Amino acid sequence: MAMHLVQRLLMIVGVVLGVVTIMFVLSRVLAPSPAELMLGGRPPAEMIAKMNEELGLNKPLAVQYVSFIGNVLRGELGNSLLTKRPVAQEVIERFGATFELTTLAMALVLLIGIPIGIVSAVKHNSLIDNIVRTVSVAGVAIPSFILAMALQILFYGVLGWLPLQGRVDTSILLDHPIKPITGLFLVDSLLGGNWEGFLSALAHIALPLFALTILLLATVTRITRNMMIEVLKEEYIRTAFAYGLPRATIYYRYALKATLIPVLTVIGLTYGYLLGGAVVIETVFDWPGLGSFVVSSIAQNDYPASLGATLFLAVAYLMVNLIVDLLYAVVDPRLRTA
Repeated sequence: MAMHLVQRLLMIVGVVLGVVTIMFVLSRVLAPSPAELMLGGRPPAEMIAKMNEELGLNKPLAVQYVSFIGNVLRGELGNSLLTKRPVAQEVIERFGATFELTTLAMALVLLIGIPIGIVSAVKHNSLIDNIVRTVSVAGVAIPSFILAMALQILFYGVLGWLPLQGRVDTSILLDHPIKPITGLFLVDSLLGGNWEGFLSALAHIALPLFALTILLLATVTRITRNMMIEVLKEEYIRTAFAYGLPRATIYYRYALKATLIPVLTVIGLTYGYLLGGAVVIETVFDWPGLGSFVVSSIAQNDYPASLGATLFLAVAYLMVNLIVDLLYAVVDPRLRTA
């Protein structure tokens, strides 16, 4: 197990080095140059030359690469051209918003999707199963921006129950500011005893959380259902029924455990992707997360911010997959000695 962990960590280091190298090559080889991206428009040659000198882009390519790697290792990703703040600080602050939203969504998906998938498999080809399959297909097929805007129209425009966008009310930030501790507004407001801030943060996260949960629920439910149907046909499951074991024990202790490897794989890949891929939901609800930050940085030629955020997302995705690999051995003891 320890050797497997070491191998995975070495692989992560190699992949991160490859990502950094690809980012460096693309930023230096593809036109326009980083200086032109940062200046924007059609800057004169004198301004480009001065910017290249400030960025060290007039040095040999090998020297630039070593300097680039050194800056990344020290966590020096430069300053954002839009906010004038360090990119690392911007990324960490915005990652808290994305982490809070996606983690709560995945938790709800697991609590709801897996039991629904089990019930659908147990009631195979029944009315319940047909309803679950129909809703799952609809959840996969519906565009995320359509779902998000429909929720806004219903809960904000028609019912007036929930706020339209943002992470917290402006008045709350002025009168009852949430003291940053973990970067998660729900957690920080509770730790600080700020109930006004907690209720505002809870109301603002409700709609994007609901939209993201619906979109993810279909995938997890379908995977759980399909794998459970296959496992319930196995001889050891039929033997357990023949011995008269409680159905709940058979379904949740034996059958579900046999499906966890592929389910964990889907969950890990989906969660890792969401950490940087919930762009549409974050944009529609004006959620100050990392996905929308990357898109705006690219759209506005914020070269340091886009590179720094991309590197951070790559590391986060790899760490999620590392955790999933370690969970494989927890779920299946045979993998510990493999």
